[in-house]
Amino acid sequence: MKSFLDDNFLLQSAVAEELYHVYAKDLPIIDYHNHLPPDQVANNYQFKNLTEVWLQGDHYKWRAMRANGISEQLITGNASDKDKFKAWAATVPFTMRNPLYHWTHLELQRYFGIHELLNENNAEKIYAACSEQLQDSQFQVQGLLNQMKVEVICTTDDPIDSLEYHQSYAKNSSSFQMFPAFRPDKAMSPENATAFNAYVDKLAAIVDLDISNFQSYIDALKSRHDFFAEKGCCISDHGLSHLYAEDFTEAEVSTIFDKIRNQQAITETEIAKFKSAMLQYFAAWDHEKGWVQQFHVGAFRNTNTRSLALLGPDTGFDSIGDYKQGESLVKFLDRMAGRDQLTKTIIYNLNPADNDLFAAMIGNFNDGSVAGKMQYGSAWWYHDQKEGMTKQINTLSNIGLISRFVGMLTDSRSFLSFPRHEYFRRILCNIFAVDVNNGELPHDLPWIGKLIQDICYYNAKSYFPFK
Repeated sequence: MKSFLDDNFLLQSAVAEELYHVYAKDLPIIDYHNHLPPDQVANNYQFKNLTEVWLQGDHYKWRAMRANGISEQLITGNASDKDKFKAWAATVPFTMRNPLYHWTHLELQRYFGIHELLNENNAEKIYAACSEQLQDSQFQVQGLLNQMKVEVICTTDDPIDSLEYHQSYAKNSSSFQMFPAFRPDKAMSPENATAFNAYVDKLAAIVDLDISNFQSYIDALKSRHDFFAEKGCCISDHGLSHLYAEDFTEAEVSTIFDKIRNQQAITETEIAKFKSAMLQYFAAWDHEKGWVQQFHVGAFRNTNTRSLALLGPDTGFDSIGDYKQGESLVKFLDRMAGRDQLTKTIIYNLNPADNDLFAAMIGNFNDGSVAGKMQYGSAWWYHDQKEGMTKQINTLSNIGLISRFVGMLTDSRSFLSFPRHEYFRRILCNIFAVDVNNGELPHDLPWIGKLIQDICYYNAKSYFPFK
């Protein structure tokens, strides 16, 4: 019987062990999509205790605690940080077979050297030991990232963000680089006219431009896109229910914009046309600059309206959506390809029922201009676990080229989440090893090791135009 979380965790054969330990283990990390706060990176923030670094903002843990009968006061409420941690520690034994059980103990081991299994009996001891370590300079934010051999992080930033922290960090950078990613979700969401108009007004103030019509709105957003590029941005990202690709005319969209600005009601069709126009503009600008565009699609967001009102968004009440994806996706990609404006693209799906669809779709729009131009993105959110990663890897292997995959990312708000790259690498090595041991792949470990190194690091290094 194997020991839990030993050196060969998730590695089920000697071949898997060799692939991981020789080829994958020590590679740097390029984390090209996350939600880390850039101010904490630039200011080299020092966390006060383990709860602050580990539980604040982590809706994965919050959902598990709610499912375990923990009151909201001990999750997002006004309980003390120690009591919140003790509530989480009491929950951990009940997370067995949930990826949180693995992540929790990987993070305790990799950052703090703690090999005990967390529970309510040792909670105070572990809380005190980790909180004490966090006061050391190597446990400040930049030290945490350096411990994990992070080479690049890409944050997620609204077009109206100043990027001041990216700029200040670039002047005094540590051993890793930090780049922004252009995330214009609010700029193309007119469903709530009041919120949208407030956003437009903020944009107008930032660019010092009177946004009186749709063209001036586009000009203002283009100036922000240019600004992001000047500050090193080379990635965009969109969080959408599905792609939008309605037919529209400029006159139609201009009229829709005027109606929104005048607080007039617009139809679902008009909303779809507006979103379609905005996506087309953003995609054209990305292509013009040689950026990589990312699309995260398929989430039902803010499903619990009572909790949304009490706690706000991003607090653990989003879920997998069953949107129809294929028709609009192919129409959008075909439209941009037909105009020779389809840039490098990564598409992530949240509904596993769409795995084959997405993996097949990207193959329609590879054009030979660059290896792996179109990417079926890593297992996202609810699938960021052993089974989900395995399914994504197998689907891409069966339908596309896993050898050209740009690999893992954290998609996280936590500075302790980087062992997820190790988790992915172990799973990847074991999958290849199974095929070798079954005689389905040759026992050519140098070549397979090279492919694994490419997937874990080198493909991303060559795919993203970081400077």
